[in-house]
Amino acid sequence: MSAVQERSSLSSSHRARTGGTTSTRRRTTHRDADAITAEDAEGTTHIPSATIGTLLLGPGTRITHQAMSVLGETGACVAWVGEHGVCYYAGGRALSRSAALLEAQATQWANVRSRIAVARAMYRLRFPDEDPAGLTRHELLGREGTRVRNCYRAQAARTGLPWNGRHYTPGDFTSGDPVNQAITAAAQCMYGVAHAVVASLGCSPGLGFVHSGHELSFVLDIADLYKTDIGIPLAFDVAAESEEDIGSRTRRALRDRINETRLLERCVRDIKDLLLPDSPEHASEPEENTDRVTLQSDRGLNVSSGVNYGTEDEAALW
Repeated sequence: MSAVQERSSLSSSHRARTGGTTSTRRRTTHRDADAITAEDAEGTTHIPSATIGTLLLGPGTRITHQAMSVLGETGACVAWVGEHGVCYYAGGRALSRSAALLEAQATQWANVRSRIAVARAMYRLRFPDEDPAGLTRHELLGREGTRVRNCYRAQAARTGLPWNGRHYTPGDFTSGDPVNQAITAAAQCMYGVAHAVVASLGCSPGLGFVHSGHELSFVLDIADLYKTDIGIPLAFDVAAESEEDIGSRTRRALRDRINETRLLERCVRDIKDLLLPDSPEHASEPEENTDRVTLQSDRGLNVSSGVNYGTEDEAALW
């Protein structure tokens, strides 16, 4: 199971009372000894802080300094999200205490050959029927564009919707036709989901392998892995049902699809496979919830911390 799934975001009793989703009712999150309290109109629920992996704070939620203090002490992750947890706005502290994935990402990104190898692996995840080995970056972009364009056409034919191409004006959601609005809403939701997973694993959102130059380049890379498999087909389905309330209906439908397909678990697994390709079972990765600090020595060797490596001769120099 993934780190996201292994550690519960809220206690089962609180999920039962809230229906497992985020609502816009005002809640205040506070601290009582070593427990987090969730207070709303129905009363107060105590949640042992040690049982919280990720606390998702939705619209209408307030959290006190004392609550953040105890969450920091226990190493819990806190994320500020949109309604039903669809959009990711901000977050603090990754679930993982290990820097293994972040270091692997930086290592793969810093080398030109390994960077394009990861880009090819991403293409292979999206389109497993095609082998991208040996393709240049320009060829990858061209083939990806062709496959996405064909996906639009196939989904239009499947649903019977007219399709005149992808059109989106930044900042003007309503400028597109219903299916384009649904595609935009689905994409925005997928960016939020991918951002939450990337942040939870402790990876850098900005070190992308396909996208570049943006603070969320890696987030865009990961979200695109599921565009033709989940996002685009769902958008056409929603638009085919009705032209009313496209944005919110798309977000709700995508929320349900994410749960049905266990996308979070899949996303975690894909990121680890991409960044740690030589360790398919990730056996070499340190335990995510264990503090492990080493010191960098020569020739790529890491040595134990907490040890004085000076010699008597070196001490004499001081």
